[in-house]
Amino acid sequence: MSSKSAAVILQRQFKELTHPKKGIPTFQIELEDDNIFLWNIGFMILNKDSMYNGGYFKGQMRFPVDFPFSPPTFRFTPSIFHPNVYRDGRLCISILHQGGDPTSDELDSETWTPAQTVESVLISIVSLLEDPNVNSPANMDASLELRKNPEMYKERVLQEVQRSKKNIPPGFVIPNSEHAFGVSGANMEDAEPVDEDFWYDSEEESFDEESLMDDINDEEDVEDEEDTDVDMVK
Repeated sequence: MSSKSAAVILQRQFKELTHPKKGIPTFQIELEDDNIFLWNIGFMILNKDSMYNGGYFKGQMRFPVDFPFSPPTFRFTPSIFHPNVYRDGRLCISILHQGGDPTSDELDSETWTPAQTVESVLISIVSLLEDPNVNSPANMDASLELRKNPEMYKERVLQEVQRSKKNIPPGFVIPNSEHAFGVSGANMEDAEPVDEDFWYDSEEESFDEESLMDDINDEEDVEDEEDTDVDMVK
């Protein structure tokens, strides 16, 4: 698969996630130096029952050139104190692990497949923040503290939440929790219209990701046939 094909898929998903009407307001996403393979992401924790409520945590997601056949990588910037976050900010989560590893105890249904999207990864990350997996810790200190002294762990998390608020961009308003996964009608009316062809030239045909994946597979089949023909000539 070419990096151009991966870029097209990522452009489509970036457009959907940042759409003022269709996007999920809990995530603020920008490209690093207009690089479609490197996303800077702000996570807003709006669940009032979560100890992370009110936090704004920054992270960076890097995509491989053969996306979506290989998963992206993710790290919090800066790192946070959490059982499933390494000290350098890297996140240990099944959905970002390549499936089919016989040495892993993870179920293939929980690991990465080309059917996954950036949105499903982001939602999984928020879910893991609120519900840590202490059975597979990346930070042993955080895991032990959560299990043996949950009140101290909660106090430390609340300190992290307060510190994270310094990362909120100037002038940015965190949405209300009731609008976490959908924009209200009033906001939709006030939103500026979006150019539907923002990422695409007017001469390009519209597509969905399934048809694009079919085209990619067809191209790979053709390349395999051409290689076979060359071998036969030799």
